[in-house]
Amino acid sequence: MTQAQQLAKALNVLAKGPQFNYSKARATARGDGHVDWPRTKGRNEDFNPDVDGCETFVMSDGSVCEWSSVKGQYSAK
Repeated sequence: MTQAQQLAKALNVLAKGPQFNYSKARATARGDGHVDWPRTKGRNEDFNPDVDGCETFVMSDGSVCEWSSVKGQYSAK
């Protein structure tokens, strides 16, 4: 879960900015070597930014960095 916590922390710093969006979240996640991209793509197969806000990222240790539209931030699960 440490991997998801670290990514959530980095993404939440960005989420506080006025121009934050799913593209910036994805770009930041691409810089994290712990994101399992095949599993992330599978998890977000039906992703719609207008409804979902931001994608969920699956980490190589099996933890998940998930966006909460209600809270407006990422959390580790």
